[in-house]
Amino acid sequence: MTTTPTPMLEIRDLRVTFPTDDGLVHAVNGMDLTLARGETVGIVGESGSGKTVTSQALMGLLKDTSARVSGQILLDGTDLNPLTEAQMRAYRGKKIAMIFQDPLSAMHPFYPVGTQIAEAYRVHNQVSKKAAAAVAVDMLGRVGIPDPRKRYSAYPHEFSGGMRQRAMIAMALVCEPELLIADEPTTALDVTVQAQILDLLAELQRETGTSVIMVTHDLGVVAEVCHQVVVMYGGECVERATVSDLFKDPQHPYTQGLLASMPSLTGQSERLRPIPGFPPSLLALPEGCLFADRCPEAHRVPDAACATSRPALTGPDIHPSRCHLTVAAPAREVAR
Repeated sequence: MTTTPTPMLEIRDLRVTFPTDDGLVHAVNGMDLTLARGETVGIVGESGSGKTVTSQALMGLLKDTSARVSGQILLDGTDLNPLTEAQMRAYRGKKIAMIFQDPLSAMHPFYPVGTQIAEAYRVHNQVSKKAAAAVAVDMLGRVGIPDPRKRYSAYPHEFSGGMRQRAMIAMALVCEPELLIADEPTTALDVTVQAQILDLLAELQRETGTSVIMVTHDLGVVAEVCHQVVVMYGGECVERATVSDLFKDPQHPYTQGLLASMPSLTGQSERLRPIPGFPPSLLALPEGCLFADRCPEAHRVPDAACATSRPALTGPDIHPSRCHLTVAAPAREVAR
């Protein structure tokens, strides 16, 4: 009798709210996600859809703040949500690590890059400073930093944007975590450096078997490096599928809108179609579908259900969507 392997990560009904003077901001509303070992999942959506807040909750970065986090975050079967900030320090870096969007602000400006990587290694490994420095130099070389021994003593401001991102990757992977969260790791980089960073992440993932969550706006990045995709809107998952299924047959009108707003690789001159309107206020969520006001298909749903009832995430387990009406759409090639 074969047993199903335990997923690396399971998120069950994750909810995150922030109290403000105007009321509660519902940043994440019932997020579910399963990630297998060695797999890469992309989380996509507009700004304010809940992508980064979800990743911060996974890292435990919202502990000891005013945020209210509920639900389960199971890493290798251990629920991280009830853990205290002190307990989470044993997991960060060793079991779960994060590449931040802006490595310059993520690194301490007063300490050399290599020293910071070595310090991250010593937190989880009982080794001398000399041994940790050797590991840091080796890691800088593995991520493609030229002359890593010399660069070990350089400060963050002395690195170019691409080199800082490589150093951030080195710091995140130095303890060989089982789960890596990459939050917009290539947004500020030109396309050539972006391609190098993505190739580097893929190579290091093959070497270490690390599971990866790629948080990004760029559907082209998702098409290149991810196995499955979660589309978020208004703090909810509105569609989940493998990369091939999502690009061939997007079910949710929001996903279709995202794909239609990206350039095509077919070579045909075609006007891009931006999604009109704005995302809903997370302070006062509507009773119905969060996308209803912007949806070109809402008029097709009987009894104005889109405006009065919130759709559930339904459909096949391999490709569910949160919509009252399943809308077929032609496949579309997306440029990176």
